[in-house]
Amino acid sequence: MSENSHPWQQSMPEDQFTRMRDILAAPSPVGLEAAMTEGVLAPMCESFMPEGWKLHRFRGNAGVVLDTWPDAPEGTLTVMAIGHADKIRMQVRSIGEDGKIWINSDSFLPMTLIGHEVTLFSEDPDNPGSFRSLTGGTVEALGAIHFAEPAMRDGSRGIKANQLYLELQLSGDDRKKQVESLGIRSGDPLLLDRPIRRGFGPDSFVGAYLDNGLGCFVVEEAARLIAAGDSLKNVRYLAAFAAYEEIGRFGSRVFAGEMKPDVIIGVDVNHDYDAAPGIGDRRYTPLKMSSGMTLSVGAIATASLNAMIQEACKDQEIPFQVDVCGRDTGTDAMAGVLASVDAAATSIGFPIRNMHTISESAHTGDILAAIHALEATLRRMDAQGYSADDFRSSHPRLDQVTPVSHGQ
Repeated sequence: MSENSHPWQQSMPEDQFTRMRDILAAPSPVGLEAAMTEGVLAPMCESFMPEGWKLHRFRGNAGVVLDTWPDAPEGTLTVMAIGHADKIRMQVRSIGEDGKIWINSDSFLPMTLIGHEVTLFSEDPDNPGSFRSLTGGTVEALGAIHFAEPAMRDGSRGIKANQLYLELQLSGDDRKKQVESLGIRSGDPLLLDRPIRRGFGPDSFVGAYLDNGLGCFVVEEAARLIAAGDSLKNVRYLAAFAAYEEIGRFGSRVFAGEMKPDVIIGVDVNHDYDAAPGIGDRRYTPLKMSSGMTLSVGAIATASLNAMIQEACKDQEIPFQVDVCGRDTGTDAMAGVLASVDAAATSIGFPIRNMHTISESAHTGDILAAIHALEATLRRMDAQGYSADDFRSSHPRLDQVTPVSHGQ
């Protein structure tokens, strides 16, 4: 690449890729997000945050918010960008007499889990609140193709969620007691074991749990850029790492209710519809990897905020793709309306493939585009001295549009 090329046109530096991998690798299933928020993100933020910035913590969940201006004057424009730290997980349902540990599939397709190694996190029954980990087990359902019904063998019928179990390779008598003696019990969470690595395609990467450590990474890296550059004089940035998104976006609702931001930007993964197999007749917006970040329109997306993000991207030549939402963005961008907080809102993201599998993949250029677009938007708001009142008076008027004729 040329020395003058933009950061999002270059390969992601190794130190930045390592930060991304560390965030995504943190064991943070729903309800137990502190490994990512407190174990990785908080120390990262503390390593670069200037004096005067603050980390906010919460009683009911392990979410964390980095605040660039905790004592900002009343009326300062407050912008919250939200990634979510919780990961979808499997959970122990029951233990069979033969030692099989029956599990659920949560938001995974059951067939995508077969044969993959997992880590089970078990609360110590003698020390409630303390957890241990068990590795080496695999998710199974059939035992062997030889035991499958003909419809499964020819692919005309799939695996059901209630067929999944954790195989710990135990043998001998009283296998149920062997499992129970380990302290394993119903409700224990399991996570897939596959940290991200660089992919075969240029600037690609692949692994588990891009959804949604990537959002947290973007929010954190934007804060890092702000800390390294000129201070924001008119904007208070809240870099938020939420809990409970995968079960209803409950953590970000708490953030919005507690901190009442003027602007909310959800940062989450999106789909590479262009490469998705078998959906051409559904006419999805043709988002694709390596073509830039995504920007949501529809649902609760605020048109004036979207216009500002687009202008910031155009000024910096940052590539973006427009994503069409219906009634719901499906992201933490909805936090304000769900918490009854009046905030301009939108969602940005990045197309990935194989969502909710062990082999999610993405393009580093799209991630870098989102990081720099978020920073550019914050700096544009700051330079223009934008206020919450400006958002109140900037709603487009479709009764004052310019007519366009054929050939014009």
